[in-house]
Amino acid sequence: MKLPLYQIDAFTSRLFGGNPAAVVTLDQWLADDVLQAVSAENNLAETAFVVPHEDMALLRWFTPTVEVDLCGHATLAAGHVLLSYLYPTLERVSFSTRSGVLSVSREEDRLCLDLPARPGAPIEVSDELVSALGATPREAYLARDILAVFETEAAIQTLQPDMGLVAALDAFAVIVSAPGRTVDFVSRFFAPHAGIPEDPVTGSAHCTLVPYWAGRLEKTRLTAKQLSLRGGELDCESRGDRVAICGSAVEYLRGEINVPDTRTAAS
Repeated sequence: MKLPLYQIDAFTSRLFGGNPAAVVTLDQWLADDVLQAVSAENNLAETAFVVPHEDMALLRWFTPTVEVDLCGHATLAAGHVLLSYLYPTLERVSFSTRSGVLSVSREEDRLCLDLPARPGAPIEVSDELVSALGATPREAYLARDILAVFETEAAIQTLQPDMGLVAALDAFAVIVSAPGRTVDFVSRFFAPHAGIPEDPVTGSAHCTLVPYWAGRLEKTRLTAKQLSLRGGELDCESRGDRVAICGSAVEYLRGEINVPDTRTAAS
C-alpha cells in the first residue's frame, strides 16, 4: 500500500535548519513492527504517525530504534501538515498521545505547541555524569531526562560527551543548558540510548528546561536556542503544569512510501 509522507524542518524558518521530522498520515494504525521499520528506513530523529481527525487526531512517535512517549518537534511537524493540507480552515489541531492531549495552534506566522511541564527534581552531580559529559555541571536534575546546568553558553557549545557513557546513564537522555548570550537560555540534547546521539532541536526537553529557567530567571516568557549544528530557535512560556513552545516549520519534501498493509483499528 502507498502512504503519504512529509518531511518538515521544525523550529526553524529556513530549509536545512531546525530538526527534520517525517510525518506519515494513516487511516488506521499499522502493526508496530512496520511503524518501527518505516522509522528506521527514514533514519530521522523522529517519525510521527498520525490518524487525522478534525476533533482529535491520534499521534505516535518513533525514533529509528524505539517508540517514545513525547516528541515536540515531530508534533509541531504533524500540526504543520494537518493545518496546511488537511484542515486549512482550522486554527488549532489536537492530538491524543501517550502523554495526554497535545495541541498545535497558529500564532501569526508561527505554530505553538501546548505540552505538559516536566520539572526535574534535584539530584547529585555523579561521577558517572561528569565522565559522560567530560565536564562538571554546577547542578543536575532528573525528570524523564537528566538536566545538567552549566555556567556559560561557551561550556555548552564546546562539550564533547562520550556517547557510550551517556547511554549507560539511568535516564532516557541528557539535556545540558546554560544562560544564553542573546537569549534566556541555550541547550543541547543527547539521547544515544534511543538511537539519537545529538538531537538538533528538542521540544520535549523544553518541558523540563522551561520550568527550570522560569523559576531561576523569575519570568514566564523565555527565548531559547538549541546549539546543535543545524540550530533551532524557540519562544517558550511557562503555564504552570503546561508549557507553550512556539516556532516555525518549513516543508522539505512530500511524497509516497510503499509499506505492507497491516492495518489495525485505530484506538
